[in-house]
Amino acid sequence: MAIDKTVATAAEAVSDIPDGASLAVGGFGLSGNPIALIEALLAQGAGDLSVVSNNCGVDGWGLGVLLEAGRIRKMTSSYVGENKEFARRYLGGELELELTPQGTLAEKLRAGGSGIAAFYTRSGVGTQVAEGGLPQKYDAEGNVLQASAPKEVRPFAPGGVENEYVLEESIVTDFALVHALRGDRHGNLVFNKAARQFGPPAAMAGKVCIAQVEELVEPGAIDPDQVHLPGVYVHRIIEVGSDIEKRIEKRTVRSAESA
Repeated sequence: MAIDKTVATAAEAVSDIPDGASLAVGGFGLSGNPIALIEALLAQGAGDLSVVSNNCGVDGWGLGVLLEAGRIRKMTSSYVGENKEFARRYLGGELELELTPQGTLAEKLRAGGSGIAAFYTRSGVGTQVAEGGLPQKYDAEGNVLQASAPKEVRPFAPGGVENEYVLEESIVTDFALVHALRGDRHGNLVFNKAARQFGPPAAMAGKVCIAQVEELVEPGAIDPDQVHLPGVYVHRIIEVGSDIEKRIEKRTVRSAESA
């Protein structure tokens, strides 16, 4: 029996995401933001969401639209510096934040999708990441209501050199939303450039992975050696077209050289 994971619309693809769901969302800056799925989820109305993503978009774009609508309860991220509304909600006690080193966050997602419960890493040793105390939730007056807990630290000596390593638990979410350049009806995906940073690990971490692709092709059209994420991780796929809007987070230009 043929496996066809295509869904007709973004609205249909996210229709069963409930209030209180946890989501892993692809994107590196604004590269690879699954904006069609995000906007469909905004229209669908689910709230009290716990979202794991490298960042939270920017004001008015990406995950920022869900944030502005008050749909996100908690963010687990590594970078939050481009979103003024994020800062306002976090410092005002409206948003919980679990700040995680970028490489650690990617590995927590990948490990979760690989069935690995936890792993040790040197990232964060000697800081509040390991020792605890990072503010996760403020009240309206700016007092810390909740701080991160200490994590287990143990010595290991790979290669014969002993160092301390901190234990990090993996991440598994209810759903994953990702954007890919190309995909087939079996769910095999190809990501483009920076979108490959967090797209595959986010997809792996979701119990139900929903992918939007710019181009949908038939099985066999993608060289197996070029597949970045095998279809076993993907449950639903929609085609959004190559003309979907892609915003640039920061545009830097210089004056043209004189003739």
